[in-house]
Formats: sequence, C-alpha cells, structure tokens
Amino acid sequence: MNSILKLAYFSSFVVFVASCTHKKTEPTAIKNVKKDTTTLLYKKNIESIAGLYTTATEDDCHISIALTTTQNGYLYTLKTNSRNVTGKAKITISESGEKYIVLEGIKWDEYEGDISNEEDSTTTRELEIPIGIEASCVQDTLTIQNYGNAMNYYTKLAECGAKYIQLVKK
Repeated sequence: MNSILKLAYFSSFVVFVASCTHKKTEPTAIKNVKKDTTTLLYKKNIESIAGLYTTATEDDCHISIALTTTQNGYLYTLKTNSRNVTGKAKITISESGEKYIVLEGIKWDEYEGDISNEEDSTTTRELEIPIGIEASCVQDTLTIQNYGNAMNYYTKLAECGAKYIQLVKK
C-alpha cells in the first residue's frame, strides 16, 4: 500500500512539473506578439498627427500649427498675427493612450510660477521663463492651455486671450 501512495505522489509531481513547463512557454510567445502590436499601433497613432491645424474661432485669435514628418522626427510651424516660428515637435503617448505634442523652442510670454505659498516679502524672485508649448491631441484637435490662474500665473501666447486654444486639423 505504501508503494501505491509513493507512485501516486510521483505521478502527481510529474504532471505538475509538466504543466508548469508548458505554461512558461505560452505567455512568452503571447508577450512578444503584444509588444509587436503595441509598436505598430504606436507608429500608426503618431503618423496620423501630421497635418495643418487652425483655430476655428472668429475672434482675433488666429493661430495655425503645421506638423510635418521628417526622417529625424517631426517639425512644426506656428503662425500667429505676430509670430512665425519653426522648430522641432516632440510627440509622446502616455500609458493611458493620450497624445501630447511639445513645440520646442517657444518661450512663454509670461511666467510667475506657483504663487500660492508666497509670503509677504519685499524681495522679488526671478524665475526662468519656460520654453516649449505643450498641446494635448484628441482625434483631430490640438488643445493648448494658454494661461493659468491666480495661484499659478502664466501666459504662453499673449496674442491670444483664450484660456484654451483649440486647433482643428484641416
């Protein structure tokens, strides 16, 4: 009877080891396929961003951004009533799938930073004005938050008074 139990334990052990070995190889194959699919989807999403985006409002805020692809990445041309700037565009996709575009090299017009913790002080602090304007990209629309609030004061493009500048792809 003792040898029957030993044989049953040994058989169970062999089946267990065999099933563990089988499970280890399957996820590796699936994992590699997911990486390739993610890479393809990433490239497809990025390529769809290129084009001409313009403001759709009828006020004095006329802005256009042209995004073009190059061998080394992306270039932008930003045109407003008072500027015509060209530079590199950095495009990222967050883990949740949100797309962001940073127009590198554009200096913000005003920046006072976080003033919520300022004490009454007679000294003035000099802050570096940030460079680079970020826009979120949802479907065919770029959105730039153009200015902050009383606690975090800044203005990115002073020639446009809108808090959120929306540019639609043409």
